[in-house]
Amino acid sequence: MKIHIKNGRLIDPATGTDAKRDVYIAAGKIVALGNAPSGFTANRTIDASGLIVCPGLVDLAVRLREPGFEYMATLESEMQAAAAGGVTSLACPPDTDPPLDEPGLVEMLKFRARNLNQAHVYPVGALTVGLKGTHLTEMAELTDAGCVAFSHADAPLTDTQLLLRAMQYAATFDFAVWLRPQDAGLARGGVAHDGQVATRLGLAAIPVCAETIALSTILLLARETGARIHLCRVSSAEGVDMVRQAKARGLKVSCDVAIHHAHLSEMDIGYFDPNCNLTPPLRSQRDRDALRAALGDGTVDALCSDHTPVDEDAKQLPFGEAETGATGVELLLPLTLKWIEEAKLPLAQGLARITSGPARVLGVSAGRLQPGVGADLCIFDPARYWKVEPAALKSQGKNTPFTGVEIKGKVSYTLVDGQIVYESA
Repeated sequence: MKIHIKNGRLIDPATGTDAKRDVYIAAGKIVALGNAPSGFTANRTIDASGLIVCPGLVDLAVRLREPGFEYMATLESEMQAAAAGGVTSLACPPDTDPPLDEPGLVEMLKFRARNLNQAHVYPVGALTVGLKGTHLTEMAELTDAGCVAFSHADAPLTDTQLLLRAMQYAATFDFAVWLRPQDAGLARGGVAHDGQVATRLGLAAIPVCAETIALSTILLLARETGARIHLCRVSSAEGVDMVRQAKARGLKVSCDVAIHHAHLSEMDIGYFDPNCNLTPPLRSQRDRDALRAALGDGTVDALCSDHTPVDEDAKQLPFGEAETGATGVELLLPLTLKWIEEAKLPLAQGLARITSGPARVLGVSAGRLQPGVGADLCIFDPARYWKVEPAALKSQGKNTPFTGVEIKGKVSYTLVDGQIVYESA
């Protein structure tokens, strides 16, 4: 199909482009920007007047819940949610049931996702067999099956020697290791940030040092092995400062922050709102402000949705017993726009955290708009307000701390490989 997108404001953070420019698409690729190529006749023309045309969003943490957790969500529902959120490339963590520790499981997931043709899915393989932390997986075989990196998700990995061996092996073949820094012992039993709110509400706490001690271990091992490390969901001021120093020393380190942590703090728990029971926990306002600043100065490479659809019954429990996580893939764009506006940043600079930045972490050619690349685009209305309500979400998971909040920025069209996979009413 040949598509002409006209009159839109084209923003490509990868090249610094921010100008009114038409886009011409044919055979699944962008064939020209600005002027039509010779003999081009569109099958469909999209009038993007008043809209922004940017690369399809790249999300580093979208739990698709398959295999094993279909009662929480299905591949179909979450891929539709990704398309509605303008996400055209996503990484899927390995904490499925069974975990993504065998090539057959990875190949099955990629096959099913490819047939749905709503987003490019990049599986992250399990670092250890069954995520049990005792034996390393066959990383080379999993890479051949389609894994782009290896992670332990939120499962504890207490054997430091095993982590060292994993990094040594990964460094040998330049595999990326994605780790969420949290000391399992210090975090054991905790459900909230170790601060005034947890004390007042009587909630078991997780101190910031649970993150920084784990970070120290990871960064020292990274320096020792030369492994390529991505730090998932850094949540504290001290944490981002340690990442900033590691980057200054030349370590091969990148990191991301969950979109919820860029806007919320421990104060938003209110009266035990289970939708605010997240992993890692919402931290202090000082930590939140430090995360926002680190996003602005580039210390943090990417914003992600940390999309975690949860069964409604598992959320409607007392705060300490409710399952952690929040749905977020459909809110990634408007919440990023909210941060950009509040931080008074150029739109291209902010959008880089959900396009070119995470694409670099993944090591894929997504997140840019240039002739010859795949036509993965997000076209959105930056001025359109909408209210976050369960009925408005495509995701099977309706659990979000932003329920009832009116936000600005709505996806109008999502294109994957030159095909329109989402079109707003």
